[in-house]
Amino acid sequence: MPTASTRIPKRSWVAAALVAAVALATAACGAAAPQSSSGGTAQQAQKLVVWDWHSGDASTKAYYDKAKSDFEAKHPDVQVDFVAQPYDQYYTLLGTAIQAGKGPDIAMFNGGAQMRERATSLLPLDDKTADLKDRLVGWDAFKDAGKTYAVPITLQGFPFYYNKAVYKKAGLDPETPPKTLAELQTDCAAIKKSGNACFNLGNKEGIGIEFFLSGFAPGVFSPAQYDAWLAGKRDWKSPEVKQIFDLWKKTNDEGWYNKGVNSTAMFNDQFTMFSGGKGGNVIGLISDTAHWKSFDEFLGPDLGVYQAPVIDPANVSKTFLPAEGGIGYGVMKWTKSPDLAVDLIKSLSSTDAEKQFFEKAGAIAADKTIDTSTVDVKAAGDIVSWLPDSKPLLHTALSAKTLDLMHRLSQQLISGDVTVDAALTQLAASDK
Repeated sequence: MPTASTRIPKRSWVAAALVAAVALATAACGAAAPQSSSGGTAQQAQKLVVWDWHSGDASTKAYYDKAKSDFEAKHPDVQVDFVAQPYDQYYTLLGTAIQAGKGPDIAMFNGGAQMRERATSLLPLDDKTADLKDRLVGWDAFKDAGKTYAVPITLQGFPFYYNKAVYKKAGLDPETPPKTLAELQTDCAAIKKSGNACFNLGNKEGIGIEFFLSGFAPGVFSPAQYDAWLAGKRDWKSPEVKQIFDLWKKTNDEGWYNKGVNSTAMFNDQFTMFSGGKGGNVIGLISDTAHWKSFDEFLGPDLGVYQAPVIDPANVSKTFLPAEGGIGYGVMKWTKSPDLAVDLIKSLSSTDAEKQFFEKAGAIAADKTIDTSTVDVKAAGDIVSWLPDSKPLLHTALSAKTLDLMHRLSQQLISGDVTVDAALTQLAASDK
């Protein structure tokens, strides 16, 4: 852990805020009976079922325990069941439930496309969450056509983490991460020569390109181009977009990564390699996994973090941390207890519960009132200090259809089965 001299200064979140099948779905249905004035019924105890991919994790136990106890204090006659689904099957299982028109009362969502694609199966929450608006940040990632469909629990962002020990082994200054593409290229050459991968990367699922696009874009796009992309005015044939996809292919061809990128899973092989000291850099997360806390457990004071290097100085003079709402909870349309479901989400997003998520699990919480000074990890302090200047992630502005295509094309670019120009032509046709 860092010494006392590296303790992060006390700061408030106020400063950071400026930034299975049908059977399974049926079994998990929270079919509640009519409510009594206390939120339950005189005849039958009610039940709310929540689907997520975290409630079975040891690191998040304190968070769920706190949220559940808060809710049960208000509704002692309501049973709450958290059902942890495997993340790699989560949206498939949820899709089955949606087709059947029954399943959980509440579901966890990633912000952006994953939630927007399922907004028609969710209840709009704007008139039920006004009391949360000022305390929580990251709402835009959970909106569709101007309406809010989920409550943010964490923030998501893509910082560049690096291993100071790997840098030192390569003869580099471990306290000076790269700020430009030229510096990054020099560092990668030295790290590769020392016997390590410059970056750890897993693209078996094709999602490596999401991290690459959103991670490197602040160093390529001008502020106007960045905002236009988020607003839906995307030019896939622009020099800037081509530069990022050229860089994706070129960095692989030049051997920046571990071997077998397309056969390596991102979760969790890529991040396990980085935690194990087998790479100098990785584009990681600030939300629910692969973040500063999980890396700090293995690397300790050797963990460093930096923002995207400047790739195109003609467009960019200073970069920023891309960040927005990370994961959140929404209420499914079929629930028979919508008001109770909203109350449970309010407990899941309460300050006391969010504090447990941050301190125990390491996620950057969406609650701007949480004081982060209790954490003695410099990387966490750096990330929090960057949040006021953040902008949303570029890939989450895309539709699920376009993201799926981009995943496939990213693998083909790595394997040499498609050219950058051909890939961008396909993406432009899809993104309409």
